[in-house]
Amino acid sequence: QKDVPVANFIMHEIHCSRNIEVCSYCSESVPKSEMKNHIESEHVQVTCKCQMKIEKCLLKDHEASACPLRPALCRYCDIQLSFSSLQEHETYCGARTERCGACGRNVLVKDLKEHPGVCG
Repeated sequence: QKDVPVANFIMHEIHCSRNIEVCSYCSESVPKSEMKNHIESEHVQVTCKCQMKIEKCLLKDHEASACPLRPALCRYCDIQLSFSSLQEHETYCGARTERCGACGRNVLVKDLKEHPGVCG
């Protein structure tokens, strides 16, 4: 939407009503000649790799922040896996132990960041 000078408003309104249509899915103003293409390219239903059906225009956001199969990094070993398996992996991975070079004790991987403060 733009500001239209009062003197041009009637001509602008006529032009818009003949040439512009509001998309019933996203309320975006689209030229009538491009509406079919807009709907097919933006609002057609696609299937994500997680088998969820979603509008094409929403797929990138879904894949980035909501898809259970989106890539995620383990905070302990930096291996990349799917978000849906992250919690189970981190529970296992954080329960492993590594030997502290300073005190020689075996320390849980999940406690390694805090260990230097209590290492004696």
